[in-house]
Amino acid sequence: QKQLVESGGGLVQPGGSMRLSCVASGFTLDYYAMGWFRQAPGKEREGVSCINSRAGTHYGDAVKGRFTISRDNARNTEYLQMNSLKVEETGVYYCVANVACNSQPYEWNNADAAWGPGTQVTVSS
Repeated sequence: QKQLVESGGGLVQPGGSMRLSCVASGFTLDYYAMGWFRQAPGKEREGVSCINSRAGTHYGDAVKGRFTISRDNARNTEYLQMNSLKVEETGVYYCVANVACNSQPYEWNNADAAWGPGTQVTVSS
């Protein structure tokens, strides 16, 4: 059974940085495209970034140039480095396995994707 556990969320000031981690268990992360989604209060869930099995990456327009996704297959872990955070980026961030990683974030989620429980990120002064 695929399991994902996110960590690294918390409170950060606007303009600050934060790194999220996602540890996978029950499967080998190497063969899967992985992604990060987020959901702000009162808003729909949106794709933030994805990385395929060959480390090719895609980003949502809102985070390009500020966020960096990466993976460490030896540790069965993916990461999301977030810089220059904005107040409106407050929300729950989810790690997702087996996404359809391409240039269209609305296509990333699918029926075979596995989701972590999420970690809260609060951007506030």
